[in-house]
Amino acid sequence: MKLPACDTLQLRLEAGVLHVGLNRPECRNAMSLKMVEELRQLLRALGDAGAVRALVLRGSGGHFCAGGDIKDMATARVAGGEAFRALNRAFGSLLQEAQALPQVLIVVLEGAVLGGGLGLACVSDIAIARQDAQFGLPETTLGVLPAQIAPFVATRIGLTQARRLALTGARFDGSEAARLGLVHFSEAGDEALEQRLAETLAQVRRCAPQANAQTKALLLACQAQPLDTLLDDAAAQFAAAVTGSEGTEGTLAFVQKRAPSWAQ
Repeated sequence: MKLPACDTLQLRLEAGVLHVGLNRPECRNAMSLKMVEELRQLLRALGDAGAVRALVLRGSGGHFCAGGDIKDMATARVAGGEAFRALNRAFGSLLQEAQALPQVLIVVLEGAVLGGGLGLACVSDIAIARQDAQFGLPETTLGVLPAQIAPFVATRIGLTQARRLALTGARFDGSEAARLGLVHFSEAGDEALEQRLAETLAQVRRCAPQANAQTKALLLACQAQPLDTLLDDAAAQFAAAVTGSEGTEGTLAFVQKRAPSWAQ
């Protein structure tokens, strides 16, 4: 796979895992329009790329993401209301596309995880945080709305907790994020964080890539499709999978007491 050239992202493809670093440390990796566009371009390039099993997203300089870029907002203010709408909606499109990514999306959360950064955490498949990371939805304290983030936060942690956090701007740490179900793991330090990431990637590699992609799509569809339709579609997908290349290899490997090809 050919990786796109990026100014705001650091990219490294290693053993089927694409490591993506948000790389604007001078502003705690605040999400500029250029970073949004580069992330969306990268996600489109990934598509169903078989060479990539998982994407690991983290920030440089000790922070994940401190939210939206104030400079972009100032530029949009000069251009008028439509520019604000387009700027805001572009980030919502990024969240939609990240959530629907066929590959497993893992976020590693350190330092500031605020506003849009918290939104990105909410569309991940697996979230690993340092205990001392600082989470929050500060938008209302600035007189604005968490407009594109709100639906994803409410889906992740439930409406009651989303209302409390959005309407108070309260800050909370990685341990509280784990209690809320926003993250799956809260680790005490760098060594434990990296160990948890390595263990998680090892677990992902045990799973067949196409089976993972279809399972992820099925789980996301649970939120929108009527149950009868969902189960009918799932039955058809299961039949196709069990007779397909991954299903054949997986069952044969089980009988032969060996690891399947994708886990070797």
